[in-house]
Amino acid sequence: MNEDSVIKIRDLHFNYGDVPILEDINIDIQQKEFIGMVGPNGSGKTTLLKIILGLLVPDHGTVEVLGKPPVQSVKNVGYMPQFAPFTRDFPISVEETVLMGRLGKTSSMGFFSKEDKQFAAESMEAVEVLDLRKRSIGSLSGGQLQRALIARALTCNPEIMILDEPTANVDMKVEKDIFDLLKKLNEKITIIVVTHDIGFISQYIDRVACINRTLICHPTSELTGETIENLYGTHVHMVHHHHEGEDHH
Repeated sequence: MNEDSVIKIRDLHFNYGDVPILEDINIDIQQKEFIGMVGPNGSGKTTLLKIILGLLVPDHGTVEVLGKPPVQSVKNVGYMPQFAPFTRDFPISVEETVLMGRLGKTSSMGFFSKEDKQFAAESMEAVEVLDLRKRSIGSLSGGQLQRALIARALTCNPEIMILDEPTANVDMKVEKDIFDLLKKLNEKITIIVVTHDIGFISQYIDRVACINRTLICHPTSELTGETIENLYGTHVHMVHHHHEGEDHH
């Protein structure tokens, strides 16, 4: 493995029953790379994330994360799922939500150490929600909630962060703010983002991993409407947003 590779996947195949979901996946992701992952619904994106996180085991092929099998390195990977792991009316504060990200690190369930609370405070400060720490999750705006969930992924002090649609259901200004934040975090952390907003994220990412059962990686500079059309099988506009004065999709 290239000594700078943090994720190495070779000849990966995965089926659900008799249905092939992923075929012949090969990719090396380097330290401090910013990868955008795109593909149509049902293309295998979430399945691949789950394999990287050690939640699913491939039928064939090898996966190394930080030089080890995924189940051994998962404590060093921060994950932000597409959907919050609780409902908005769940009676939990921002601080308690962020501390949930320490559960894999802390020794006893429900008891958080001084170190845990320090990591949580630093994570909330990094994403600018420290002043909201006592607020209930349900009282947050969409953008504030996404930041709190990023802090939750960040609080395990990860070497890799994986975010599944982190800007779904937020307006354009919030989307830009969140990607500006991720770009800053990317100075120290490898980041993989699943997204549909290809044109917008191209200004932030190093490479695009296009998944539709197979995987093809493109440097951002090579990404065109035709590239995406070949992947999706339909015409997709490469839209580069202009954010001045716009506040919603």
